[in-house]
Amino acid sequence: MANRMKTTIKESARAYEGWLRLQLGDEVVDRDLKRKHEKMSEGPFPFLRSTYWRWAETILEVCPELAGAPRVLAVGDIHLENFGTWRDAEGRLVWGVNDFDEAAEMPYALDLVRLAVSARVGCPRGGCGTEFCAHVLKGYTRGLADPRPIVLDHQFAWLRKQVVVPERHREEFWDKMNALSPSKKDPPRRYVDLLTDAMPDPKIKVKIRPRTAGAGSLGRPRWVAIGEWRGAPVVREAKAMVPSGWTRLAGRGAQATRCSEIATGQYRAPDPWYQLADEVLVRRLSPNNRKIEAAEYSSELFSKKMLRAMGRDLAAIHVGRFDRSAAIERDLEARKPNWLESAVERAEEFVRREQKEWKKG
Repeated sequence: MANRMKTTIKESARAYEGWLRLQLGDEVVDRDLKRKHEKMSEGPFPFLRSTYWRWAETILEVCPELAGAPRVLAVGDIHLENFGTWRDAEGRLVWGVNDFDEAAEMPYALDLVRLAVSARVGCPRGGCGTEFCAHVLKGYTRGLADPRPIVLDHQFAWLRKQVVVPERHREEFWDKMNALSPSKKDPPRRYVDLLTDAMPDPKIKVKIRPRTAGAGSLGRPRWVAIGEWRGAPVVREAKAMVPSGWTRLAGRGAQATRCSEIATGQYRAPDPWYQLADEVLVRRLSPNNRKIEAAEYSSELFSKKMLRAMGRDLAAIHVGRFDRSAAIERDLEARKPNWLESAVERAEEFVRREQKEWKKG
């Protein structure tokens, strides 16, 4: 097998973006790729968020001992800011992973390592790797024993308090929506049709605007439809999907989009507005759907309760498609007590080194 760690990050980025153009053709948004390159220079955490393809092609060389762990339908691009709230079909407030763009079958341990690495490189205090690993792993083992969605209307009062949307965030959301400018080109017909169909009434007159958001998905087109319905605005977003970066390497399974499958596993209370059609992901945007960002809310995001909740939700996702909890538990018992800390230290060191190499230009 080729040693992809010997490929420079610049070479890897060019190869990935060439692959992206094969997938999307002239729909690739070049200005957003430029923005991604800028984010990669900002620091290790935005670099990690922006470069899942690089993680996917190198992590089993950085941590080869994880290759034999039981395979699950995993998140892949898991990180601290990949959690948020939504309303399920019963109107209940739910919290958990809400981005599955890179979902694929892979060793379960890779999600644990990546989540802990993201905590390590995103932590403003630094030097907290062992503590983070312990909390994530404790939550994960609890989730294996009792997999279920985290429904905030019934339990987890401490978490419900933390995800209350501040008034200024509501104002910022609508300011961002109102600031979106029309595109110089008409949106492709499939996005228009999907966005119109996703509205509560297809007769609603909508404004369709391009949108830039996220990190790893920068370069893929996003279109937003904004309309008025029964006295207030409603918003839908359509984002182009491509196969997971994990499956770009030979021998890792078919290049199929698995986001809808993993989002609706048996231990999820899924977002009913999260729909995949024609390789486009359509969802509702709302100021009530909140993510906690590391830069602004570090004390909440890095608490032991939050990290354990993240691990718990991850476990419920891993056993939601095929229940491999017994195999995972056996694998965890067979590993050395410090296996996660060891893997996280090596992966973190690699991420930091690559980010410095990228920043040098």
